[in-house]
This record gives sequence, C-alpha cells and structure tokens, in this order.
Amino acid sequence: MRSLIVTAIFLASHTSAAASDYEETRDLAVSASDVDTLVINVGAGTLDVTGVDGIGTIEVKATIVIPDVSADEARKIIEKDMVLRLESANGEAVLHSGIDSRSWGSGSSGRVDLEVRAPSTLAVSIDDSSGSIEVSNFSADVRIDDSSGSIDVENVGALSIDDGSGSIDIKRANGDVYVNDGSGSITIESVDGTVKIDDGSGSIRVSDVSEDLIIVDDGSGSVSFSDVRGTVEEDG
Repeated sequence: MRSLIVTAIFLASHTSAAASDYEETRDLAVSASDVDTLVINVGAGTLDVTGVDGIGTIEVKATIVIPDVSADEARKIIEKDMVLRLESANGEAVLHSGIDSRSWGSGSSGRVDLEVRAPSTLAVSIDDSSGSIEVSNFSADVRIDDSSGSIDVENVGALSIDDGSGSIDIKRANGDVYVNDGSGSITIESVDGTVKIDDGSGSIRVSDVSEDLIIVDDGSGSVSFSDVRGTVEEDG
C-alpha cells in the first residue's frame, strides 16, 4: 500500500544574523519506518548529514538566510520563492529545499543551511547545487552529485561522487569508491574496496586501499599514493 507522510514544519526562531540579514530556523521530521533510502535534492546552502544508530526518525534543522532585506520582505520571499519539504513514500524519504532568487531585483541570493540526522542504516542519495557537504556514519551506499563546494565524507559504505568543483576528503569507506571531479584536491584514506578516479585538475592523494587504485585521468596536479594492496593503474 502506498503511503505518504508529509511533516509539519515548526518555526523555531528568527533572528538578524547580521545588520541586514534575515535568519529563520525551521524543524522537520518524518518517521523512518519502512524507509530504505534518504534522497536529498537541495539548492544553495551547507548540508550536514549524519547517520545515528537506533534513531527511528529523520530529523532536519533548516536555517534560512535571506541577505540584505528587511524582515517583512524576507518573509515574502520565503513564502513566494522557497521550497522546503520532507516526505516519505514507497521506501524513500525525500528532502527538497531551495530558494528561487531569479525574481529578486537586488541580485542577492538566499540560502538554506541543513542539518540532517537519520538512521545509520539508510542509503543516501544527494543532488546539491552549491555549498559544502558533510556526510558521516552510514553503513549503506552513498551517492553525491554536486555542482560546487567542498565535500567531506567519513565512515560510509560504497561511495560515488560526481563533482564540479571543490575539495573532496574521504575517510573510511566500506566498499568501492568512485570519484568524477572537475577541479579541486582529492584526498582518500582507508577504503575497503577499489578506488577509481577521473579528475580534471587538482592534487590527488590516496592511502590505505584494500583492492585496486584506478586513475582514469588525473588532468593537472600531483598524484601520490601509498599502501594500495591491489594493482595501480594510471591511464591519464
């Protein structure tokens, strides 16, 4: 039977983060019962996703920041141009957030910073526009498709990253790791599987890999590796 649960959104607070910035915090939550995968589709803003053992819900703290406008104008923008929702259906919990700033006359852009706590057994799939990403403590697979911003991943299952620009730091993956990166440094440590990298530019450092290291293309930038217990292939 198809089920759909849409969370209530609770306004926690709103403050002035700076003299001309409006800031508002909202909390969302949905039951993780019968959920196998957490899907996150977000626009500008930081994203911190943490797996928690034994938790039965998916919890989101969203901090909305609208710069260079009055509180009244910020509320109008939020009502008109912001998407923020968390829902569950057919084995997936889906988080959407973003602010469409194309209609703003000032040229400023708002953002939604997200802190997410979810069961550590869930698979995670992220599509992100811009802003830093941190993901940690998930035993299942993690997929990240990111336009720009740094990516830090620690203690996950298999991992796939498709990134436009920004540094990538990976520690402890219990499965294969694939990275397709446009630009930015890449550091990978402690992988229980094979590492495959296709990189445009930026330094690459890899250590402690239980199987193979395959570098399809290293573009420009230094490459160093150590303690790779399988074969090493450099095709770039």
